[in-house]
Amino acid sequence: MTTFALPLPLALPRRTVVGVTALAAVVALWASFALSTRALESAGLTMADAAIVRFAVPAAVLSPWIPRTLRALRAERPSVLALVLLAGLPHFLLFAWGAHLTSAALTGLLVPGTVPLFVALLLFLRYRRRMSARRLLALAAIVAGVMASALFTGGPAGPGGIAVLLAAGLVWAVYTLGVARTRLDPVAVIVVVSVVSVASALLLAATGVLPSTLFSGTADLGSVATYALVQGVGTGLLSTACYVVAVKNLGSSLPAAAGALSPVLTAIVAVPLLGEHLGPGLGLALALIVTGVAVFALTPATTNAPEPAH
Repeated sequence: MTTFALPLPLALPRRTVVGVTALAAVVALWASFALSTRALESAGLTMADAAIVRFAVPAAVLSPWIPRTLRALRAERPSVLALVLLAGLPHFLLFAWGAHLTSAALTGLLVPGTVPLFVALLLFLRYRRRMSARRLLALAAIVAGVMASALFTGGPAGPGGIAVLLAAGLVWAVYTLGVARTRLDPVAVIVVVSVVSVASALLLAATGVLPSTLFSGTADLGSVATYALVQGVGTGLLSTACYVVAVKNLGSSLPAAAGALSPVLTAIVAVPLLGEHLGPGLGLALALIVTGVAVFALTPATTNAPEPAH
């Protein structure tokens, strides 16, 4: 009898499996972040309250790692550290403000959806990194989706909210490039972002710069506990760690692009949970941006400059 050896399927590299798994978790956790941030007002909490809860939980849980993180910071470049810190309070306040002015679906769409566009632009400006025609078309679809969202969605505050969300997307793109260059491990990144952010949020609330029901004693404890779980544990610990792991294993471009798939979950869940309406304008923006993200992620990059050193 003649036997033929069948070729074994090629196994994915371990780094790819780890990175893709982490990225899938990021998509789900970002959707929950957009939904819970949009629901701040109905929960009786302010942006300062949510920021304090969001960053206090990971800061407390990871407090044993603070001494080790302080030692690691001695080897970190100040410019890179500044980029990493943008993921904390600056991004959170922009995200929450934009969510207040628009909808959960639009918030979940514009912030992660525009990150790949901003990452590509920043890489070109910094490294003159070019890309293939397909990736350029994908980015054009994202731009068209943003324009559709600005033209066909939102009320009187819509354009202002869209501008704030675009700023949040730019801030996260800068942070993504900072993570790709940092010498800190994922735990150290979470520690430094959380500690600096909760300290800043407490200062702003204590001085009255930002209103806070926690400081006035009128906060609903049930809402605080819910946000501690969803944003403190889910976003503050799990999503941040998963995003850092994804960037470290896959590079900066793919996580920035694939993370934009979270709007699909956000838009669908926001209909029954928050009573939002998925109209034609938002549907068009969603289709354009998600299509652009999918094409961008599945198209190999064409570069003429190396990836920033990890």
